Amino acid sequence: MIDSYDVAVIGAGFAGITAARDLSMAGHSVVLLEARDRVGGRTYLSEAFGRQLDMGGTYTHWTKPHVWCELKRYGIGLVSPLSIAKSYWLVDGVVHSGTPADFAQLTEPLLKQCFADARLHFSQPGNIAAADVSAIEKQTIGNRIDSLNLSTHDRDLLINVMATLVGSESEQGLAQFLFWCATYFGNWTAFSESGGCWPIEGGTRGLLDAMTADSKAELCLSTPVAAIEDHGQEVTVTTRDGQRIRAQHVVVALPLNTLSDVSIKPPLPQPVRTMIEQKHAIKPSKIWVRVKGEIETFLAHAPVGKHPINTARTEYRHDGDTLIVCFCSDASTLDGGDREAVQHALRTFVPDIEVIETAWHDWASDPYAKGGWVHHRPGNLTQVVPQMRKPHGRIHFAGGDFAAIGVGGIEGAIETGAQAAVDITRSLNGISH
Repeated sequence: MIDSYDVAVIGAGFAGITAARDLSMAGHSVVLLEARDRVGGRTYLSEAFGRQLDMGGTYTHWTKPHVWCELKRYGIGLVSPLSIAKSYWLVDGVVHSGTPADFAQLTEPLLKQCFADARLHFSQPGNIAAADVSAIEKQTIGNRIDSLNLSTHDRDLLINVMATLVGSESEQGLAQFLFWCATYFGNWTAFSESGGCWPIEGGTRGLLDAMTADSKAELCLSTPVAAIEDHGQEVTVTTRDGQRIRAQHVVVALPLNTLSDVSIKPPLPQPVRTMIEQKHAIKPSKIWVRVKGEIETFLAHAPVGKHPINTARTEYRHDGDTLIVCFCSDASTLDGGDREAVQHALRTFVPDIEVIETAWHDWASDPYAKGGWVHHRPGNLTQVVPQMRKPHGRIHFAGGDFAAIGVGGIEGAIETGAQAAVDITRSLNGISH
């Protein structure tokens, strides 16, 4: 038996949820297929320490128009972060400490030097076609940092500021760093606040649940897809258990690193297939740590390869204790379930810290993620990704990995899911582009 719908949406992260909701509210029949037993994709609100904690994507900001619109639509706010009293930074093998202002005074000149040309190359971040990228799209972030001829001390200091986002200096494209910076007025500090400080009230699942409640799409969990074939007049989706679904259009809202697990016919353009085969290099884990007592609030940084935890920050007070969120750029360097190992790593910064328990998620080994937020390899951001924002026949792609503005985050996921819904609705209504 073959079920038929106007649209099949594959992947129930923020991109898929947005597309399915908007399409179903426009009157189209929609099925939403999700491989996991939950919605959310690379956002994941889970139970830990007797409360709900986000194990994946968490933060947003009022300067992100698509997310902010959704939050206002459903009456959801943001959580004010704890004020940070102390900063720690690992430089040239030595841990230094001071106030956040002390750290900023040291790092801001280095950031300005590194990203001085961001607006030169991306003068209009909303119009990628206007970008002057010939000089930078073949470079990695490592190439840029090397070109600054910094001392070991200053090099480590600069990497500290970007520690959460740098997993592989030799594989991450410089263009995406410049693009992110340019999007926030050429100011890296503004970009960092927009994507790394303000959690959603009630966690990401609260917003997802509100969006899902408005959707009329049929949701099928634990239903991974094996193949998608566009026959010209319709598309057939085949699940791994052999179920076949027919649809007039399909939205593929899967992470870049998982697309090679799905057969797509007719084949995608060769540059796109190459990008899918190579994958991106972000392989992180996120570790939540409950430590004894209400300790002094802090933010710690360390360069990738020189410490297993690359960013650690006091995030919440909880029943007289403190919850710390840790980001490991290389998930293989620290077992987040090993309390003693995590405590040992944190004592590099805070010698007397006492870890009570931990909770974590390894996004690198997650079979339906195979990595964290996207960071495109040199050449892909402006040369290949735009091809994925165009329909491949009746197959449309969505997700933060392929966004025009909010690349790599919840903003980009909602942005692309909404755009896919608009494009498909116009097509189903017989409106030419």
